[in-house]
Amino acid sequence: MKSITKDSIIGDILALDGGTAQFFLEAGMHCLGCPSARAETLEEACAVHGQDADALTAKLNAYLAGL
Repeated sequence: MKSITKDSIIGDILALDGGTAQFFLEAGMHCLGCPSARAETLEEACAVHGQDADALTAKLNAYLAGL
């Protein structure tokens, strides 16, 4: 299983496992279908939405580890 970092691209994370979308939605990132949003890094998206990139990275990795 691939590990997520703050430099991971949102589109790549979603392609890895569609279940990750729930964590973006919970963080207020509702524009997952937007091509420009999907090309952002996790850190860039968190900065725009006022979220903690380290916390979201940890949640995503915990989810993926449980698969």
